[in-house]
Amino acid sequence: MRQMTLVAFLQAQNCTNFVGSWRHPDAYPDFTSADYYRRIARTLEAGKFHMGFFDDRLAMPDRFGGDHAHTVANGIRCVKMDPVTILTVMGMATQRLGLGSTYTTTYYEPFHVARVFQTLDLMTDGRAAWNIVTSMNDGEAHNMGIAAHGEHDQRYDRADEFLEVVLGHWDSWEDDAIVLDKQSGLFAHPEKVHRLDYNGKFLNSRGPFTVPRSAQGHPVLIQAGQSDRGRRFAARWAEVVFVVYHSLAQGQQEYAAFKEQVAQHGRDPESVKVTPEIYTVVAETRAEAEDKLALIDTLPRDADRLSLLSEVFNFDFGSKPLDEPFTDAEFAAMTGAQGIRNRVIRETGNRNPTVRDVIQVSARGTFHDHPRVYGSPKDVADQLEEWFVGRACDGFVVAASHVPGAYEDFVRLAVPELQRRGLFHKDYEGVTLRENLGMKRAAIGDWRH
Repeated sequence: MRQMTLVAFLQAQNCTNFVGSWRHPDAYPDFTSADYYRRIARTLEAGKFHMGFFDDRLAMPDRFGGDHAHTVANGIRCVKMDPVTILTVMGMATQRLGLGSTYTTTYYEPFHVARVFQTLDLMTDGRAAWNIVTSMNDGEAHNMGIAAHGEHDQRYDRADEFLEVVLGHWDSWEDDAIVLDKQSGLFAHPEKVHRLDYNGKFLNSRGPFTVPRSAQGHPVLIQAGQSDRGRRFAARWAEVVFVVYHSLAQGQQEYAAFKEQVAQHGRDPESVKVTPEIYTVVAETRAEAEDKLALIDTLPRDADRLSLLSEVFNFDFGSKPLDEPFTDAEFAAMTGAQGIRNRVIRETGNRNPTVRDVIQVSARGTFHDHPRVYGSPKDVADQLEEWFVGRACDGFVVAASHVPGAYEDFVRLAVPELQRRGLFHKDYEGVTLRENLGMKRAAIGDWRH
C-alpha cells in the first residue's frame, strides 16, 4: 500500500518557517544550544518522520529599507547558524531519522559541497540529504564577496553543471575500492578511485575525490524550485521535491504535470517524492485547535511581511507606495521569487500588481502563506488523506507554529491516526534514508539518464 512521506521543516535559528514562531509563548528560547536540536530530533524520530530538513540563507533579511535594524529588533530570521553542524548533533542523537540541509550552488564550490555531504552521510550511516538552491538576493552575494546576485535562469544553468560535478565526484570511489590489507600493505585499489577532470562552461574540477561511498551510495537530493526553470531542474535531478500548492485542485494539476516532466527525463516518476509544505495545528478537539490558531494569528507583524517579501524578491518593498503598481522593468530586475511573482499575477489577473497585491496574495510572513491543516486528529488526518489519496502529493513538509511543541503535538496526536488508517508507516524500513523513502541504493552512474 502506498504510504506518505513526512518531512519536518526546520531552521537553525530563532524561528521556524513561520517567522513569528519565536514570539509564541510556548516556543523554547534555547535555540543556540545542542539540547534544543537533540530534543527536536528525538521527537521526530519517535514520530517516524522520514527526515528533518533545514532551510538556510547566507544573509539575514536586510533589503527592506536597506538596513538590518528592523530584522534584529523583530527577530526576523536574524540568526542563521550552520545547519550541517547542527545535523551532525541531531544525527548523534538518533538512529533512523533522515537529515537534510540546504547548500547553495551559487556561492559554494562543488568539491566542497560533495565532501561536506558525503562525510555527513558516512557519519550518520547513510541518512544525509542535500537541498539544492541557487540563492535569492544581493545580501547573500555581498556576504560572499560578490557585487550582485546573478540572473535567475543562468543560476540554474550553472547548477546543472554543479550537479554533474558533485555526482561525478560521488561516483569516484567504487564500492569495493578500500581493502585495508595490512599484510600486503594495500589500503585501496588505485584503479578503483577515479579522477573527474570536469571542464564545463561555468565550472572545472579535477579530483580525485577524497571521501569514499556511503551505505546509501550518496546523499538524497532535494530541490524546491517553483519557477518554470526551477521545476525543469527538479525534474532532472531531485529525488524529494518541496512544493507550494495552495489548493487541492492546483496540487493535483501541478503534481501530474511535474511527474510527466520527470518521465520526460527518463526517470521513474514514482521514485520522486513530491511533498507540499503545510502548517499544522492539532489538538484533542477542533475547538482547542481553533483557539491555538487564534493565538498564532496574533503573532505576525507588518515588518515580518515587508522584510520577507523584500528578501525573496531582492527588492526593497519600502521604496514604493502600497497601491503603486510594479513596472515591467522592476519585475524584470527581480532575481528571486519567480514562483510567488507568477502566482500573484495569476490570482490578480494583473501583470503589474501593486505592493498591496503582493502582500495579500503571498501572505508572506504570516501563518497563511501555506495551506493550514488544523483540528482534531481526525480532522487533520482527513485533510492529509484527501490530498494524498487524491494524488496531489506523495507526502508533506510539516512546518510548525512553534518548536518543539507543535511537533510534539503532531507526533502525539496526528501520527497515530495516520498510522491507524494505513497512510503512514509504523516503523522505519531500514537504516538509510533511501531505504526508508523506498528508494534503491544509489548506484554509480545511475544519475546519467
